[in-house]
Amino acid sequence: MQFEVWAPQAGRVTLVCDGARHALEPDPQRPGWWTGEAAAQDGSRYGFALDDGPVLPDPRSRRQPDGPDGPSAVVDHSRYTWRSSGWAGRPLPGAVVYELHVGTFTREGTFDAAAERLEHVADLGVTHVELMPVCPFPGRHGWGYEGVSLWAVHEPYGGPLGLKRFVDRAHELGLGVVLDVVHNHLGPSGNHLPRFGPYFTDTHHTPWGPAVNLDARGSDEVRDFLVGSALAWLRDYRIDGLRLDAVHALVDTRARHFLEELSAAVDALAERLGRPLFLIAESDRNDPRLITPRAEGGLGVHAQWNDDFHHALHTALTGESQGYYADFARAPLAALAKTLTGGFFHDGTYSSFRGRRHGRPLDRTRVPAHRLLGYAQTHDQIGNRARGERLSLLLKDSPGLLACAAVLTLTAPFTPMLFMGEEWAAGTPWQFFTDHTDPELAEAVRQGRRREFAAHGWPAEEVPDPQDAATRERSCLDFSEREREPHARMLRWYRRLIALRHEQPDLTDPDLADTRVAYDEQARWLAFRRGDVRVAVNLGAGPAAVPLGSRPARVLAAWDPVQPPGADGLLRLPGQSCAVLLQP
Repeated sequence: MQFEVWAPQAGRVTLVCDGARHALEPDPQRPGWWTGEAAAQDGSRYGFALDDGPVLPDPRSRRQPDGPDGPSAVVDHSRYTWRSSGWAGRPLPGAVVYELHVGTFTREGTFDAAAERLEHVADLGVTHVELMPVCPFPGRHGWGYEGVSLWAVHEPYGGPLGLKRFVDRAHELGLGVVLDVVHNHLGPSGNHLPRFGPYFTDTHHTPWGPAVNLDARGSDEVRDFLVGSALAWLRDYRIDGLRLDAVHALVDTRARHFLEELSAAVDALAERLGRPLFLIAESDRNDPRLITPRAEGGLGVHAQWNDDFHHALHTALTGESQGYYADFARAPLAALAKTLTGGFFHDGTYSSFRGRRHGRPLDRTRVPAHRLLGYAQTHDQIGNRARGERLSLLLKDSPGLLACAAVLTLTAPFTPMLFMGEEWAAGTPWQFFTDHTDPELAEAVRQGRRREFAAHGWPAEEVPDPQDAATRERSCLDFSEREREPHARMLRWYRRLIALRHEQPDLTDPDLADTRVAYDEQARWLAFRRGDVRVAVNLGAGPAAVPLGSRPARVLAAWDPVQPPGADGLLRLPGQSCAVLLQP
């Protein structure tokens, strides 16, 4: 078997495979690369020693059976027989996405246990599950954003075979699979890349330290490393799309941005495989060039998360105004109306949170609405709260407002995304948890979390200890809630709204400019039109009369019983309620 590794700073490289040592030779065709052969098979353990130093895992390791610091293992992808061999893929337009964390979706916290629950997701009407990161990280439990070995799969979840079985089952049920990948930093523990080469650079800095090297000396190989990892997930594991974490932290001054290079490679692979593949970015910049096709001068990423929609919706529901919510909270329904019709709220406007103007307007005639993902909840927006409260906990006495959140998310112009358990108003929190094996790092994370929230007035004893196993346990879903009220009613509501999204073509119309919104900030109602579909929400405590026009209408879904508008054209909605109507 052929082995290779990029180690441009090494004078000697030794492969250690199943206990035998083999000197590698420089590759004359590729400066900095070392190659050699050794007897190996699926499961063989190996690593590389640089200049007679310790044996290190392969930067391109496909498996880390003993964790990030252990030896790598050979993976023969051809040994797995796919059951869903006829899978043709599912494109992003028309999708409903479901964000899922493998470690807390079930108490077992494995791919196989999660796969057993996928029928629930499919029955909900969802089209794609989006897995939070699955690369190896220290310990057993964590969010996954401190992963290393970007080509490997976290062993406690089930390793490479577990992920394949999960994807196979999802495809059998008609579900596409999106995988969250982290290119902007690697975890501090188990990260051996700097020993091999200039994977990071001091030219730029990020909140996690030196930036990934995308534009300094040696960056060609680093970019190839990241692109190769992305394509491997799509090819070897038959993943349908990738969510790219915090792309605003990918600092790149080269003429061709890394994201443009990555999107071109993904599009080329999609053409070769004959099935749709896509990239969804998390970006803090509100820059439409990110999701503009390369042929039109953009970076060619296929979609992005839209936090502005979340922030406007969250402030309208909860009244919170701290931090980045401040600008949205001044007139939350106006902010919500702006995002529903323009995509971004900050499109060159002043951001008090940043102390400067922020964003750029979307060209609504050129950017289809499905390129923005809209959501009421995500792992970030829940888990980065001190106590990890879901909306169902923040609004536990206002189920009607939760229903309004659902209807706004699932009928808005954007690609809707749900966070696991949202569909039945889960009573469990989702908190920040880690399982660092390094005691010093564990204590640093614990104290850092407490300091962060102490600055916002939270006593240390009220901030859950991320290293306490109970923090993760509290965050696991309780599927038995689905059978009990009020959770069962909320689940029926989500199923009905998702069914409507599939039934009514107007709800997946990509024309963002076709949305028309009316609202009353003081009375706290908002209504919008998408083709022949009318959506009305009343966030106020008392009843509201919402003008929809006197043309005949039919109620498609309503949280509380309502009658279509009469001759006066007014829809009378009870307090904290909502309805969807068809009014040709």
